[in-house]
Amino acid sequence: MTSSVAVARSAPPPGSSTTMAKALNNGLRAAMERDRKVLVMGEDVGKLGGVFRITDGLQKDFGEQRVLDTPLSESGIIGTAIGLAIRGFRPVCEIQFDGFVFPGFDQIVSQLAKLHYRSQGRVPVPVVVRIPFGGGIGAVEHHSESPESLFAHVPGLKVVACGNPVDAYWMIQQAIECDDPVIFFEPKRRYWEKAELDLSADAPPLFSSRVLRQGTDLTLAGYGPMARTCLDAASAADVEGHQLEVIDLRTLSPLDLGPVYESVRRTGRLVVVAEAPSEVSVAAEVAAKVQQECFYSLEAPVLRVTGFDTPYPPSRCEDDYLPDLDRVLDAVDRSLAW
Repeated sequence: MTSSVAVARSAPPPGSSTTMAKALNNGLRAAMERDRKVLVMGEDVGKLGGVFRITDGLQKDFGEQRVLDTPLSESGIIGTAIGLAIRGFRPVCEIQFDGFVFPGFDQIVSQLAKLHYRSQGRVPVPVVVRIPFGGGIGAVEHHSESPESLFAHVPGLKVVACGNPVDAYWMIQQAIECDDPVIFFEPKRRYWEKAELDLSADAPPLFSSRVLRQGTDLTLAGYGPMARTCLDAASAADVEGHQLEVIDLRTLSPLDLGPVYESVRRTGRLVVVAEAPSEVSVAAEVAAKVQQECFYSLEAPVLRVTGFDTPYPPSRCEDDYLPDLDRVLDAVDRSLAW
């Protein structure tokens, strides 16, 4: 998708900075302006504009027939979206918080993921399920989960995670245009971070990784909220004379590991950073694939820096739970010392 057909009338002027929240809002607007079959639905997405204000103003501008406030029923939201998609619409569902998605998990896994395959390709199901995920906002249990591995394990689902405002703007539009169901993870603690939004450049493909920073000594791979943490770690390591390459995975299913393989074959070292627990995770899959494909290029074992294999803790303890700059740099030091 090129930027020439995707810029919303309300998009910020070239060269201006915008938050991820506003970039997502503008991306949704662009998709809705371009295609009247795009609908937005979820709890409090209309008059309130969503708990994080991602859908702010959309109901006012597009009407209640296209921006639907739903009952508190995730299963009902997903089920209704499936029916609408079968009838030719492109619904975008908002799940208020990550931990709220599980009442709708059956609909997603048993129906949404299977219909295209079950119908031998005759029935596309272009549904986007937006899920704010991750911690770092001082919220209680079920408001700070990282359930991406559960969805990435399900054939038939595409799973992506934006990590900055620029990607958020383009990726939400590309996800809506996809004929397969897309689980769209948004790092909620990055909603208010700003970046310059250059609408003159073409967007990279949706299901692709991106090299955010070039380096020669070690590769850092992360996604979602950890993309920013990896960049911060690379800047800190630079002071000590270590050049770290940073890759934002962006797509979790399908994984695009080509750029990671290429990087690791040059650097010889990899640290994978993710907020989710470590066991049977996306980070584990990345580590296993790199060990398999780049074994003879590795100078040290692939290391993982992740959340712990426990339920998400009370908010007063989350700073000790979440991967941070110190934990990433400790892994970098261990890898470089191998």
